[in-house]
Amino acid sequence: MNIALFEDDGYERLLPLTWLRACFELRCGCDRLLDKVRTNLGPHVARVWVRDAVREVVEARFTPDAADPSAPWCLLNARTLLTGPVELPPPGSAWRRAGELVAAGLELAEFTALTPDFLQNADVRATWFGRRRVVEAPESARLIQYPWDLILASENELRRQCQSGPGHVGRVYPGAHFVQPSQIHLGRGARVKPGAVLDAEDGPIWIDEHVLIEPNAVVQGPCYVGPRSVVRPGAALRCGTSIGPVCKVGGEIEGSILHGYSNKQHDGFLGHSYVAEWVNLGADTVTSDLKNTYGTIRVALNGVPVESGQHFIGAIIGDHSKTGIGTILPTGGVIGVAANIFTQGAVPKFVPSFAWLTDEGLTNYRVDKAVQIARTVMRRRDVELSTAEQRLLEHVADEARTREAAGWN
Repeated sequence: MNIALFEDDGYERLLPLTWLRACFELRCGCDRLLDKVRTNLGPHVARVWVRDAVREVVEARFTPDAADPSAPWCLLNARTLLTGPVELPPPGSAWRRAGELVAAGLELAEFTALTPDFLQNADVRATWFGRRRVVEAPESARLIQYPWDLILASENELRRQCQSGPGHVGRVYPGAHFVQPSQIHLGRGARVKPGAVLDAEDGPIWIDEHVLIEPNAVVQGPCYVGPRSVVRPGAALRCGTSIGPVCKVGGEIEGSILHGYSNKQHDGFLGHSYVAEWVNLGADTVTSDLKNTYGTIRVALNGVPVESGQHFIGAIIGDHSKTGIGTILPTGGVIGVAANIFTQGAVPKFVPSFAWLTDEGLTNYRVDKAVQIARTVMRRRDVELSTAEQRLLEHVADEARTREAAGWN
């Protein structure tokens, strides 16, 4: 069965993480939601339907699998976290969860007649959905509703994904220590320097290719460190941490996801947080992930408080954002895309996209300057900001001003 991943309006609840990417590009555990679909269902993702705003950049990053020209299709929600193999719904049937469409089977002719924006209209989607035989989605296919769902699911994903393929292909220097080495994977070209401790007694550890673990760093499982990332001397990566590709990390990190190409090199605590790409956290940036009252945390999505029902949520940080030295981020804080925080005072629960926050208050960050800095930062990692990515940043600067209006008040 061919698979087409589709975005619905649920992407709005995942902002700011989805301003510059499709929902299926979000990470949980060792990889992206898209990768989990291919791992569990095979190389059958032949089409993706996403919002107009991100279509050009997503299509440039996405390589479709070959479609079987005679096979039926399955529409699969791009927010699906797939944790095991499943039998997809056949044509005429659909899966739902909490009233939302997870997947639907279609004959080839029916699929061919659909348009990419069809499933983004909630009313049209509900009418179409109602004409099918609907069953509850299996437990291994759940929808990501909010950014903290990714954070909360990541530890179990790490335990599930890191179990396969232990092996020590990389170099372990004398004086490095492995606890429960059978639960540790060390990829090709990875290096673990003297004094470093990889402790997999409470969960597996996966160190990917060409990772550098510097002296006296401690990595506690379950944990994943992505290709070409660097773990600085004395760092403490605690349970449930997932570091994407080409990151530099130091200090203490617990239960957090760094999407990729982001830096938290210095001392400071990052707990139960999601950090998108091209983010730089200044020295001694600290997140609070637990309220003094031990109560549940409200998160200001798009500037509007949402009750999470959770006790541990740190920060949700959009792409290209930066914090200055000694920044203290509040419990459940949200920072938009290309936001800059350089204040020794209290940081609000929500910092809008393209905002410049100093001790004097909140002002607009010039879009042309933001694009220039983004281009400079990316070139430092041998990545070029494409014309499509520049246009998307400019679009986000305009649209976010309306969508995040509550954050400017």
